[in-house]
Formats: sequence, C-alpha cells, structure tokens
Amino acid sequence: MNYPVNEVFETIQGEGTHTGVPAIFVRLQGCPVGCAWCDTKQTWEVLDEHKVSASEVIQVDGAIGRWADHTAASLMKAFVVKGFTAKHVVITGGEPCLYDLTPLTHELHAQGFSTQIETSGTFEIQCVDDAWVTVSPKINMKGGFSVLTQALNRANEIKHPVATEGHIDDLDELLTGIDCSQKTICLQPISQKDRATALAMRVCIERNWRLSIQTHKYLDID
Repeated sequence: MNYPVNEVFETIQGEGTHTGVPAIFVRLQGCPVGCAWCDTKQTWEVLDEHKVSASEVIQVDGAIGRWADHTAASLMKAFVVKGFTAKHVVITGGEPCLYDLTPLTHELHAQGFSTQIETSGTFEIQCVDDAWVTVSPKINMKGGFSVLTQALNRANEIKHPVATEGHIDDLDELLTGIDCSQKTICLQPISQKDRATALAMRVCIERNWRLSIQTHKYLDID
C-alpha cells in the first residue's frame, strides 16, 4: 500500500507517554480537521502539483506541502540510507488515520520496530493490535468532524490540549461511557502558557492523570 509521506526525520519524542524516547517520525500528508493552532498546515492538502519522487529527501519547507508515495518497504530503505538508529516509529500528520495503517504497522513490527500513531480521533483507526495509539481529541474544529467512539476505545493514550476549564469539561463529556481504566490520560497545556500549565497541573494532581509538556519546544528541536 502507498502512503503520501510529507517528511521523515529522527529525533526525540517530546510529549506524552513516550517523552524522551528516540523516534523516527513519519509525517503523512492530508488532513481535513482544520485545527486553528496547527503548526503543520502545509500537510492539509494532498495536491498533485506538489508530489515529488520517493527517492528525494522529503523535508517540510513551511510553505508547500510536498509529498511522495512510499510503501512500508521504501520507508525502511530510507531509514537505512539516512542512518537512523531509533527503533520507535511515530506515524503522524496531517491526519494519519485517513489511511489504513495496518499494512504499514504490520511490516514495521515484523522488522523489529515499535509504532505509535498520533491522531485526532476523527477517523477510524486501522492498525495492528500492538501499535500504541495516541488520540489527541479535536473537538468542534473547522472541518466539522466528530471524535469517534471507536478511536477513543482503541486509544492507549488520550492526550488532550487544554487552556481553559471548558476544555476539561469537553474532555469529561467526551469520555462519558469510555472505559479509561487501562488508558493513560494526559493534559497538554496549549502554547506553553502559564495559566494553561497551572490548570493542567492542578487537574492532573486532582485526578491522578499525567501532565504532558511539549519538551521539544523548550529544547528547540523538531
């Protein structure tokens, strides 16, 4: 199966449960959700005029959403060519769950990698059972998509961006009827603002949830 890949790079996972883990990020092109604060808006559209050869090094340029078709096999060849050593692969976007990720995650696991999917929860999640799924629920976004119960049930981790008490209320409503006993619930302050951070810390302590800080932004790394 081919996937529209925007970029591939190796770094440290900066947020959520896997904070600090060396990781290869595979960013897929395409996302109709429309988050106002999105910092990868170049991934929203999959335009034919921006398609490049899979042999090219895919890098975000901040203006044009360049992408190339890749299979699981061609991605792993790229890992070798680039000299990547991390064994954890983060599949992100864009919205990666626009695509059936079962073939990709299956092949990565067969080759000894662990995988993590970062999704908004607005599309059905299709992947192998052993993949770690992080749902960062996007509620009332411009695209008009609802967060799916299937995505919340499949999630290993629910990582919710917060700035106000209303965001906590939104999460509470979203999780009504969801069995969270085996899930990690993370609150992530939006834009590292002091008030948002204080709110997230207080609620995490009250509920025994986990605080997720975007450490990569403090460290000024990808």
